[in-house]
Amino acid sequence: MIALVQRVSRAHVEVAGEVAGAIGHGLLVLVCAEPADTPAQAARLVDKLLKLRIFADDAGKMNRSVQDVAGGLLLVSQFTLAADTSTGNRPSFTGAAPAALGRALYEETLRLAHQRHAPVQSGVFGADMKLHLVNDGPVTIPLLVR
Repeated sequence: MIALVQRVSRAHVEVAGEVAGAIGHGLLVLVCAEPADTPAQAARLVDKLLKLRIFADDAGKMNRSVQDVAGGLLLVSQFTLAADTSTGNRPSFTGAAPAALGRALYEETLRLAHQRHAPVQSGVFGADMKLHLVNDGPVTIPLLVR
């Protein structure tokens, strides 16, 4: 799975003009499943997200996790993270999982995140979404979970 993690002061996602999910400080995570991914990768992704030490400790060092700071998780499906731009000017998205698998793995990621952390919010799989965020730092980290 591919994820793009952004440490945020606040973030929300809108679908059809309505807020579908919102958090205060925490992590906005764009999530993309690839064709060979399984629920095991979803579990490893959630483990990594919950333990990733990118929040400041008392000395100002990135040494605390989202769990340590009681931050929120906002998970948003984003198949375009699998874009191949190596040739031409139009990205290819053949590296993204087919929709049914992508949805199943996104939902598994959400289920596991809800099971292990609060608060967890989400976008709507396959919807046209508008993201609003204040990137804190800025801190943006790509994750590949194989």
